[in-house]
Amino acid sequence: MVKKELARGTGSIEVGVWVRLLSCTNVILHHLRRNLKESFALTLPRFDLLAQVARPPLGPSLSELSRKLLVTKGNITDIVARLEAVELIERRRDDADGRIQYVFLTPEGRKLLDDILPVHDKWIKDLMQELSREELETLYNALGVLKAALKRMDARELESERSLESEDDESHAHVSR
Repeated sequence: MVKKELARGTGSIEVGVWVRLLSCTNVILHHLRRNLKESFALTLPRFDLLAQVARPPLGPSLSELSRKLLVTKGNITDIVARLEAVELIERRRDDADGRIQYVFLTPEGRKLLDDILPVHDKWIKDLMQELSREELETLYNALGVLKAALKRMDARELESERSLESEDDESHAHVSR
């Protein structure tokens, strides 16, 4: 089966895996977007933000949300403002540094999320209903291996970047002497 897919022009097995991951992700996201909109009048980014705010530790800052959701702080600020306008979340300023804002669910936001989560879980299960338990476990484990490998690669790249920055600092120090 792999050879047939590669013969269709995806190139290497690595590119084929990447394309397949994207394809599956896009199909799942399409269903989630539609279902959230139809069932709860909520966009996927707003749901993602509500779900992230509900995770411990409670009261993430806007910067933490930006990092965790992999979007710009400007996007987070816009989503937070929209959710705040409909009283699903609230912002609280840091007592020591007023520039920092923390985000919390309101009781209405908690209730909405409590209503959505079991339905969201069912949607995901429905999308994956044709996979056996064994296939799901195999996929889960394989993706775990990929995730760990990518994290190791990121750590090596970060270490390499730090090493280069350190070398630049040292050579700059020698030039300025």
